Amino acid sequence: MKIAVLVKEVPDAAVQKRIDPSSGRLDRSGEKNLNPYDTHAIEAAMQIREGGAVEVDEIVAVTMGPESAVRALHKAVSLGADRSVHLTDPALAGSDVAATGYALAQVLRRESPDLVLLGQQSDDGECYTIGAVVAEYLGQPSLTQVIKLDIAGDELTCERQAEYGYDTVNVKLPAVISVGDAINEPRYPSLKAIMGAKKKPLDTLATGDVDIDASKVGAEGSHVACGDFKAPPSKSAGTIIEDEGDTDDTVGKIIAWLDERKLLA
Repeated sequence: MKIAVLVKEVPDAAVQKRIDPSSGRLDRSGEKNLNPYDTHAIEAAMQIREGGAVEVDEIVAVTMGPESAVRALHKAVSLGADRSVHLTDPALAGSDVAATGYALAQVLRRESPDLVLLGQQSDDGECYTIGAVVAEYLGQPSLTQVIKLDIAGDELTCERQAEYGYDTVNVKLPAVISVGDAINEPRYPSLKAIMGAKKKPLDTLATGDVDIDASKVGAEGSHVACGDFKAPPSKSAGTIIEDEGDTDDTVGKIIAWLDERKLLA
């Protein structure tokens, strides 16, 4: 069996998210990291391999993104992937979800995995839909929010979170499965794995290498148009009223502050 895990480079959780006023899109500058939701997908692939129900010949991490996204691939390899594939091309810049799903599907056609795993969402866009888009382009079944996964032969038995409980669904391979963060607890990479990640095979591909139709990707090939997004107005500094020993005076200041804003009945 061959498993492909889709991963993404996202702004680090400590970086404050803001809209780039020049593009109307999320500003992805600053420190970046591997999308934390994708670590659950890598762990799920590792547990399938270690579970022994099927023989996993290879786990491949796949991403699409700028040059810096290679660091997310190194992290994915340190967590257990055998090699990685990086689709990067200036023509892809500005791709929306549908265009990104199309481009990733073209890479997966080249890899021809038996199972595609990915995290339920990205930590920046949080659209939850890339798995379904990829599956549509590949013509394969797709499940989302999967929190338990058992494999036997060419069939998966998946338990997925639904709005009012859990669904158990059987699906034939090949398939595209988005896993929820409740499916497992991702392992920490060892120092040896971190040091060795850069030595693992990395294929860098451009759009022409996987027959991507340039008219279907990038800002021009995307159907989503960014509106007049603006950062919310800055909040004014709060008022701090300290009790300096005269409690009556302090209470008076609080009442006056509330009354000024018509917050008293």
